[in-house]
Amino acid sequence: MAINPNSHLICVLGGKGGVGKSVFAANLACAFLREMRAPTLLIDLDVKSCGDQNIITGLRPIKTVTEVAQFQGAINPNSLKVLVTPHSSGLHYIGAVSSPDYRPEIPGELFRKQLQQMSQFYSYIIVDIGSEIEDIHLGLIEDASSLLVVTTPDVLTINQTRKALNDLMAATVPGDLFQIIVNKMARNGLAPQSIQQSLRRPVIGAIPQDDVLTFQALQSSTPFVITQPNSPVTGAYHAVVRKLTGGILQKLKAVTRPKLKTKAETSDGVSQLESSNKRSGSKNRSLTPLTQLKMTIHNELIKEMDLKKDLMNTKGDPSKEKELKSKTMQVISQLTDRLGQGLSRDERSRVIKEVLDESLGLGPLESLLTDPKVSEIMVNGCDHIYVERSGKLTLSEVTFTSNIQLRNVIERIVTPLGRRIDEKTPYVDARLQDGSRVNAVIEPLSLDGPALTIRKFPEERITIDDYVDRFGSMTRPMADFLKICVEQGLNVIISGGTGTGKTTLLNVLSGFIPSNERIITVEDAAELQLKQEHVVRLETRPSNMEGEGEVTIRDLIRNSLRMRPDRIIVGECRDGAALDMLSAMNTGHDGSMTTVHANTPREGISRLETLCLMAGMELPVKAIREQIAGAVNLIVQISRLSDGTRKIKSLTEVVGIQGDTVTLQEIFRFKEEGFDKNRKIIGQFQAMGLIPTFIEKFEQRGIKIPRNLFTSNGETTPTKNSTSSGPVAQVPKRPEFRRPSIKKVSGGGE
Repeated sequence: MAINPNSHLICVLGGKGGVGKSVFAANLACAFLREMRAPTLLIDLDVKSCGDQNIITGLRPIKTVTEVAQFQGAINPNSLKVLVTPHSSGLHYIGAVSSPDYRPEIPGELFRKQLQQMSQFYSYIIVDIGSEIEDIHLGLIEDASSLLVVTTPDVLTINQTRKALNDLMAATVPGDLFQIIVNKMARNGLAPQSIQQSLRRPVIGAIPQDDVLTFQALQSSTPFVITQPNSPVTGAYHAVVRKLTGGILQKLKAVTRPKLKTKAETSDGVSQLESSNKRSGSKNRSLTPLTQLKMTIHNELIKEMDLKKDLMNTKGDPSKEKELKSKTMQVISQLTDRLGQGLSRDERSRVIKEVLDESLGLGPLESLLTDPKVSEIMVNGCDHIYVERSGKLTLSEVTFTSNIQLRNVIERIVTPLGRRIDEKTPYVDARLQDGSRVNAVIEPLSLDGPALTIRKFPEERITIDDYVDRFGSMTRPMADFLKICVEQGLNVIISGGTGTGKTTLLNVLSGFIPSNERIITVEDAAELQLKQEHVVRLETRPSNMEGEGEVTIRDLIRNSLRMRPDRIIVGECRDGAALDMLSAMNTGHDGSMTTVHANTPREGISRLETLCLMAGMELPVKAIREQIAGAVNLIVQISRLSDGTRKIKSLTEVVGIQGDTVTLQEIFRFKEEGFDKNRKIIGQFQAMGLIPTFIEKFEQRGIKIPRNLFTSNGETTPTKNSTSSGPVAQVPKRPEFRRPSIKKVSGGGE
């Protein structure tokens, strides 16, 4: 719904405070009423209004804009009588406030809808929007036929007016909508031609300065256009009305309206584009007119601004980045007005946003990155972008215009991190500013164009309560058990397949580490976001163009041992660094954690053995298994099920080693039992009835855990006792437990 086609909405904006825009708006409304002899409505929508229009018009509003916005009835001639305040001249008025004691609280969209309905009863609606633009004003400007910007002929006001115009253009307001009004025109002021040249917008009216007339009008609370119809000032107002109604309003109204195309025009354009693409050897991808316009604007932007140099100069400073974004937005807005005439308001805003995203951001990916439902983005060439929502993959509608644009986005991600991607190094691991994990592969390894994978970092930090209550990934007893294990310094391995959430779970469990311990994290791309203060974050570095300077996970683990860590957390063990990690766990760094790729705890042990063999130390397998048995206390197996959900499939203790056999015992497991009507997996978490061997060690420290926690029918969960330094629960009388035979794993098997 929009303003009635037979009505014109005219917004009046002050280039700065004190330029007389309120007096101008009231007298302009009276001039429209007298000149055009048509129904006219004046609205005070200044968010800082103290009731100035009430004084200028001599009216006390029946209803304020807030009350009109909240009106529940239908808008008709009868209801208008209780909503608008009539002036003796025939002008209708809606005030911002009833007295200076109140501040207007305007429900933006509600008032806009009410105004759209009221427009059928008025030919001209004049809105005083003040000198500060808010969302409600931008919505009205979108519906407006013209935006009159009031300024005065002095250098300082012109300078501030220019800034106001730039801010509006940065908010994607079409520049053609602006018309300049020079108020308080005097002989010693700047000439209208100079003002027009400085602001680069036409001056359609110059109102002479007459302080005596203005003072008398304010004293009598009646606009001087009514009381002094033959004065030069009143004549200037009527001249503005005649200029606006002489064709400018009709022309400007079309600026914000969509230019619809016939089916024949659309089909002809598509057929021409398709034939052009075939001739150029394109992969049957038709470039729409908007896409072509965006490419043209971007090319012109590159000619006017050195974006690469400007981005380098920001050096990560948020204030400089904001300033660059505002400057770039202004240039793009001006280019869009020049090259994209005839665009609708929505199309214009879309073009400006997408060109800005491509210039300073990640192009089409920006909308996907801001979508909270998207957890992973997979780009297979410029025209195939898949996203993961709620564990399911779908093909996105957004695309890149070309592989060159996609390649530029990849460069923009990796360059600030000091990494490179080229034909010599055609793949790279990186991260975004929020910690999201990025992997990119380019030609010649990727045959169908660059491939980009982004695993988004969640905006809201996931907690252990989310795993229990929100995701159903574990039970409360399992969560409390893991919390105690981490607090008491057990070495934990998180095992799982690709995309199961190992790093996220590692981040959650690391939050249980006491704040008085020194933690060192080692990662390929820094993703962990620990809340503790005493944290040192280390990140690997690739080799330079000469093939030198590479720093690996293994190098950082070795170095971290010299940094007096209490705990070492490694993002992922994927090579010989596993041996160094196990050595650290065995040499006084209890409570260390890492992740490995494996589908079961048994495979996790085998994986660790294989990684240790990759260290090149030629150790016997038995020695490696002894290292694993002595270092690892607990394996947390997380899996992604077929319905997209993620569950803690198993909590398994590494008991020790007997001969050549690593012994494991499963404490908790998730058992699948089928599917419901929505094909969601049904199952239950089970305690296996096995008591962990480290429970006795905890009890010696005063940490008492009820034994029925490890039975299927156990209901008691650990709680904290005020007389103890750790989680303590009243231990019930120990039931008769049969300790099952320990499962044996030979060669990493169960």
